[in-house]
Amino acid sequence: MTVVTAANLGLVSLGAPATPADPARRSRAELSSLAAEGAALLADAPAEEIARWAASTFGERFCVTSSMADAVVAHLFSRVAPGVDVVFLDTGLHFPETLKIRDTVARTMNVNVRSIRPRMTVGQQDGEFGPRLFARNPDECCFLRKVEPLERALADYDSWATGLRRDESPTRANTPVVAFDAKKGKVKVNPIAAWTQSDVDRYIARWNVPVNELFKKGYGSIGCWPCTRRTKAGEDPRAGRWAMFEKTECGLHI
Repeated sequence: MTVVTAANLGLVSLGAPATPADPARRSRAELSSLAAEGAALLADAPAEEIARWAASTFGERFCVTSSMADAVVAHLFSRVAPGVDVVFLDTGLHFPETLKIRDTVARTMNVNVRSIRPRMTVGQQDGEFGPRLFARNPDECCFLRKVEPLERALADYDSWATGLRRDESPTRANTPVVAFDAKKGKVKVNPIAAWTQSDVDRYIARWNVPVNELFKKGYGSIGCWPCTRRTKAGEDPRAGRWAMFEKTECGLHI
């Protein structure tokens, strides 16, 4: 696994990793039980309370994942779990504006940013599968550059947090705040699942959270540049993702 940390990016990561609540690896049954307890306890809880529960329950075996469209969830956990690991999937196809947010988070927040790269560079992938795989088989490209790297990144964790929200798209309308991901065998935490875009905007304004500049240029959802376009007035925010395909998710949350 190629891991680029804030240190070898030349960035500053403030603080030390969170102290583990229990360093012992839990079984699938234990994790499933914890997820059920968390889901029942936190169904209507504020995001900060959900974040504290996740960090205190899983300690060093917990991380946050971020696409760096904004830094809301990374910031939220920097407040309740200083030094927490923040995993970013560096696909090699991100907009410069996205990498700028990653670098800003690593430099200014009390978190440990881990940039996880695919096994192959874009050039190596072109040589193996042919150029522009994303235009011919986006599912395969997403698997190679996102799904498989995330599997490796999460190997040493029992739980991870995402920034999924129910109002983002119909496919995410039933997103729980805590759930057991049977495929990964880990607990998935979505602390801002119940937030609306207005809630996100208020949090950003209150804490001066970094936001990807592409949102000001007409993008409703931001992924890799070849598969992301600007959205039109009235469109679903994720309509600009894989617009030429019957595809709405990269596979990370399926």
